[in-house]
Amino acid sequence: MIAIIDYDAGNLKSVEKALTALGENPVVSRDKETILSADKVILPGVGNFGASMEKLHQYGLAEVIRQVAEKGTPLLGICVGFQLFFEGSTESPGVEGLSLFPGEFVRFPDASGLKVPHMGWNNLDIKPGARLFKGLESGAYVYFVHSYYLEAGRESDVAAAAEYGVKFVASVERGNVFACQFHPEKSGDTGLKILKNFIELT
Repeated sequence: MIAIIDYDAGNLKSVEKALTALGENPVVSRDKETILSADKVILPGVGNFGASMEKLHQYGLAEVIRQVAEKGTPLLGICVGFQLFFEGSTESPGVEGLSLFPGEFVRFPDASGLKVPHMGWNNLDIKPGARLFKGLESGAYVYFVHSYYLEAGRESDVAAAAEYGVKFVASVERGNVFACQFHPEKSGDTGLKILKNFIELT
């Protein structure tokens, strides 16, 4: 069973629909026991870093997510879910993230001809052997919507990168924890392949 963590964030339905299209029967829940008993767990979401962390604490989910990571269950963060796995963001100074990975998010610099947020399709530079991208080649296009990008604390965590004025981290993976800044559920066949790779993790 795949659990999608419900913390009042947008985009849960899109992820649920994509998983259903792949033949899964995901459960959207904020129940601790349901999440901890799941075979796979996904933390999606769109929105503000600080407000999202506040919701996780409000529902007692921050500690649950850490427990999922610690017990070895495959865990996937998407968009703001990706950002929450790190230590913090300049979007919400002083707010501590889940710190599953070292690193912080900073706002894209203002540059001529580049609008912030970065919104639209961009191609990936995929690291060889990245498990989430099995069967995909560098150059694959995925869909982004974000104003902040990761300054990774550990280069070995980086699974894929992209470029928008600056080169930035598009995905990370370490052990059983995976995360994408882009939206696989909105990235067509490429995104479905990424989600299928996650589903098939053992």
